[in-house]
Amino acid sequence: MSDVTTALVTGANKGIGYEIAAGLGARGWAVGVGARDRQRRDAAVEKLRADGVDAFGVPLDVTDDASVTAAAALLADRGRLDVLVNNAAITGGRPQEPTLVDPAMVRTVIDTNVLGVIRVTNAMLPLLRRSPAPRIVNMSSSVGSLTLQSRGTDETGPISAAYAPSKTFLNAVTVQYAKELRDTGILINMGCPGFVATDLNHFSGHRTATEGAAIAIHLATLPADGPTGGYFDDNGPVAW
Repeated sequence: MSDVTTALVTGANKGIGYEIAAGLGARGWAVGVGARDRQRRDAAVEKLRADGVDAFGVPLDVTDDASVTAAAALLADRGRLDVLVNNAAITGGRPQEPTLVDPAMVRTVIDTNVLGVIRVTNAMLPLLRRSPAPRIVNMSSSVGSLTLQSRGTDETGPISAAYAPSKTFLNAVTVQYAKELRDTGILINMGCPGFVATDLNHFSGHRTATEGAAIAIHLATLPADGPTGGYFDDNGPVAW
């Protein structure tokens, strides 16, 4: 087994995912750039390598079982995986008012944002179990907080019957993983990047992708006595 700590970041060809890969790579880690678009994936790997990161491409469509299985085999061939950052996500488009939303669109969002996380996590767990310091980071959002949503303020953005509930669902699933894996040494937590300017929100956010990546990098590098099953942003725990 290689002695180089290795991470896989899904949706790492751009935005927050790219900056997570860059941040972990700056620590001297090998970083798998998980993305389904070959051209964007290759461009991201090339850019990261130009900056001195030990980056490698991982063809990965989180909604496709065969793609996920192939990605796990690629990591197994490399011999090591220590950290998994489940970052890939979609918003689903409009309308998202619950009285108008297309159920098929909700299903599509859940397939990426929740089932995709389950697919990838379960496929990578055999490798993670062999790591001396395994960590899983699921990129959530403050919009997944029922406490914040129920306040009825603007802090959680517009009405969302697909994207926001998918993050609530992801949070709930993550807690169940934490319960099951509690005695394994695998720490799994949810990270909230804040309102980051990305193509998901037409670059309307007020935070940079680098700022949004910071919480994932923090959770990916937790010490052995760090939390698990937690929901965090840069300021600490987020209200459920």
